[in-house]
Amino acid sequence: MKILHTSDWHLGINFKGCDAEADQRFFIEQIKDIIKAQGIDLIIIAGDIFDRSVAGADAIRLYDEAISDICGTLKCKAAIIAGNHDGAERLAQCRRLLADSGLYLCGSLTKEAVIIREDNAEIFLLPWISTDKVRAVYRDRAEEIDSLYKAYKIVSDDYRSRFTPGLKHIIAAHAFIVNSETSVSDRAAEVGFASAVGADIFAGFDYAALGHIHKPQDIGTNIRYAGTPMPYSFGKEEKQEKSVTVIDTSDMSRTIIPLKLLHKRTTLKGTYDELLAADYPEDVIGGYTKLIVTDRQLGLETMSYLRDRYVHPIEISGKLMETDGVRASISIEELEAKAHDPIEIFRQFCLDNFGEEPNGHYKELFKAAVKEAKEEDK
Repeated sequence: MKILHTSDWHLGINFKGCDAEADQRFFIEQIKDIIKAQGIDLIIIAGDIFDRSVAGADAIRLYDEAISDICGTLKCKAAIIAGNHDGAERLAQCRRLLADSGLYLCGSLTKEAVIIREDNAEIFLLPWISTDKVRAVYRDRAEEIDSLYKAYKIVSDDYRSRFTPGLKHIIAAHAFIVNSETSVSDRAAEVGFASAVGADIFAGFDYAALGHIHKPQDIGTNIRYAGTPMPYSFGKEEKQEKSVTVIDTSDMSRTIIPLKLLHKRTTLKGTYDELLAADYPEDVIGGYTKLIVTDRQLGLETMSYLRDRYVHPIEISGKLMETDGVRASISIEELEAKAHDPIEIFRQFCLDNFGEEPNGHYKELFKAAVKEAKEEDK
């Protein structure tokens, strides 16, 4: 059988003022095309299908459309596990009923392992877990669980004991493996590395289809992160080629299939005049950009001109003060909030031009001037 491995869709993510839904629809359509072209029998989405535990209506609608097309129209089975961003109980609603339609859901760890047996393979579903969750499920071994590594080891040992001889054994999990390479958008993984565990917990499995880390990468010979289908941060992630992985269980061969981007992510650095005049390719100008101005202060007027030049600037940064070289960043959301607040515009003007905030006296004078101007307009 052929399995498509993907993860970390993060439906409903906030792009600092830009709507990511069009980008997510774009990669979902590509995945559906790959399912048709490759004759995929089952798709694994290894966690974080949503960006937050209580997903918004638009994200739920997009999820419903995607999975209905995959399982219903394309007749491809789907196995979905909850990641640390997902609402585990919400994701797994009606899971027994939906399994009859080829949609296998695993929200929370249970004593009864969720195993899909198809053709010559069996797929074990392991959602995001914690030490407390494993202690609650494996009560007879609770005293042994003194670390997250031990928690994973107990669960994976249990799953290995359930192997059916002669079949290929695959596990879908949402986990942070030691030595995996993270990106800025790996928000949970980047904090302290406290949830990282050793790769040996998946020893014995023919393939571990992992989610959680956003860079597509292999860990050893049997473990792979599918990564996000599109970049969700600047820096390292903007240089990554996003993809899905197709596994053929007849020989456990893997094919990496690249995904195209609706909007390219690019960090651009230069003087103000260079950024305005630069002849960048259309996919850069029309993509998501982070602009770093090297020669002048941030100002509302300056940023407005840059916004006219670049279609989707996500973040703009520049010198806060000419004398000290300190840099300050501002998102487009923050810029728009300032643009609708006269007092904030005045405050920013004073910072940009004089290097200090207006004192109380000047603020009161400005407020009086704004009030007078509004009354004249009436």
